[in-house]
Amino acid sequence: MILSVSDLAIHIGAARPVDGVSLEIAAGECYALLGESGCGKSMTALGLMRLLPAGARVVSGVVNFEGTDLLAQPETAMRKVRGGGIGMIFQVPATSLNPVLTVGRQIVEALQLHAGLQGGAARRRAAELLDQVGIPDPVRRLDEYPFQLSGGLRQRVMIAIALAGEPRLLIADEPTTALDVTIQAQVLDLLDDLRRKQGMALLLITHDLGVVARMADRVGVMYAGQLVEEAPRAQFFSQPAHPYSVRLFAALPDMRRRGGNLATIPGSVPAADTRHEGCRFVERCSEAMAECRTAPPPWREVDASQRVRCFLPDAAAPVALKLGAGETASQTALKPLLEVSDLQMHFPIRRGILQRAVGAVRAVDGMSLHLMPGRTLALVGESGCGKTTAGKAMLQLLRPTAGSVLLDGVELTTRSASQLRPLRAKMQMVFQDPFASLNPRLRIGEIIAEGIQALGTGAASGNGVVKQRVAVLLEQVGLRPEMVSRYPHEFSGGQRQRIAIARALAVNPQLLICDEPTSALDVSVQAQILNLLSDLQRELKLAYLFITHNIAVVDYLAHDVAVMYLGRVVERGSADEVLRHARHPYTQALLAAVPRIDGAGKTVVKLSGDMPSPANPPVGCHFHPRCPLADEACRRDYPVETLFGATHAVRCLKA
Repeated sequence: MILSVSDLAIHIGAARPVDGVSLEIAAGECYALLGESGCGKSMTALGLMRLLPAGARVVSGVVNFEGTDLLAQPETAMRKVRGGGIGMIFQVPATSLNPVLTVGRQIVEALQLHAGLQGGAARRRAAELLDQVGIPDPVRRLDEYPFQLSGGLRQRVMIAIALAGEPRLLIADEPTTALDVTIQAQVLDLLDDLRRKQGMALLLITHDLGVVARMADRVGVMYAGQLVEEAPRAQFFSQPAHPYSVRLFAALPDMRRRGGNLATIPGSVPAADTRHEGCRFVERCSEAMAECRTAPPPWREVDASQRVRCFLPDAAAPVALKLGAGETASQTALKPLLEVSDLQMHFPIRRGILQRAVGAVRAVDGMSLHLMPGRTLALVGESGCGKTTAGKAMLQLLRPTAGSVLLDGVELTTRSASQLRPLRAKMQMVFQDPFASLNPRLRIGEIIAEGIQALGTGAASGNGVVKQRVAVLLEQVGLRPEMVSRYPHEFSGGQRQRIAIARALAVNPQLLICDEPTSALDVSVQAQILNLLSDLQRELKLAYLFITHNIAVVDYLAHDVAVMYLGRVVERGSADEVLRHARHPYTQALLAAVPRIDGAGKTVVKLSGDMPSPANPPVGCHFHPRCPLADEACRRDYPVETLFGATHAVRCLKA
């Protein structure tokens, strides 16, 4: 074994984020550490590297790396291990890369320290590393700064730095969480290829079961600071043994549950300072027995290769799959609630002393779609394609450059701010980051009531009525009315997203634009939010424009889908038409890149390079530089929309 961890415990004051973790990783093996946020996965990785934050300390355990106990080594010895023996890819590359140093300088720094290379030799090796991780034009990229690179490219730079010292063990902490599925597929393929070619061990930290199914040899499930199950990948996905593992699978969205509710795990991960007499999962487990509350469960062998920390004599019972009712949206409406025609949102590029416009970023460049009352339209595509900008332009939070936006027959683009004000109650937005969109200085009761008072929807009835309305809204989104006096920082991520939804619902809207509302949430919390949105739609007949790149969520929630690429819709239709009968090569590539928990998948469509800049879109079809089917006609003319049936439309010459 290249790494052997025994009884590792890390304390921060009274908190115990890691409380007795033991695991082993062999050379060339990928070990996936799986669990919700707050389970202690990242703190375990930082403990292995001895990079703990101030106040944290290792109180017990042994970390044996290649025969050496790292916890007993002086700091000078650890500097050689970090980067040289063990490399680490952090979760957020934007905060892990030095913003004032070029990419090349940061890679060369690692090469000087761990490989002894200097000058031109170090620079040549840095370019080779960038090429190895799939960054085009590596020599030019060496002189660029992190802010000049996309999220996918920054993540690859992080991998290049981690590989510069030729580590025997690579720790990857959520390396694909913030990436689009196409970039995620490229990064995962890269890590898997490097692992197999170089015999490097990989500790993969994630909460994405699809990524685990694609990458792992063995899986360790972590809960409340401890490992609760360990198994080979195939056995874990065919027969998970711990009740927590079983419920993680049951919470995953898919099309079979459309129109119904997903299975959820009640409650949340206990706080790190909680003292546990029995099983740590007992408060959330429907199969708990009397002994589960009085004594910690010992490890039990399910078979020779799978073990579980649970009192149940056999594997946990599977959660019954609750099939949904399928198509549930009303089909009676004859007129769309939202009609968007040729919408454009261009941002001028200004240069020189006089700041003259020398070009424009065409964030949205001729977008058309419509949304019927009571239905969900999913807008999908890679980061940078213009999804969020389009949503803000529809609500007139950004004033469109051109085009038409009709809400319930009323043109929005020609109205002044004062004329738009009474229409704001009909249309609301739920932003991606609820912590950034909630005022930290206001209590949540004030945050929810703010819209009612600003737009006058019920404010005239008196303060008591407003308070009563706020209490009803909190109950509607699954929170307790007595929480009104708390501040946003006192809530978990999922609870803050519920508050943001309550604030949007406060003014009785007809349309909700939801911008990646579940992208940063664990699978169990995501299931709660999706259930909430589905219930609210049935109860209040809301229409959703759901902006996301999570195809599984689209399959569960959406009735219609529009696929966006470089500011334009390239394919649209019903969810079944787009997700199961895709015709555009870009849509096919998006769907093929989605990791599946059954390990299966469609034929992977390889996309070359990254999305072109919206400041300089390609002539002809915008997708042709990355399309495996492109020919001269694609490079010359932008394709017109072709209909395949009443609702399925595609912009492609090869469809």
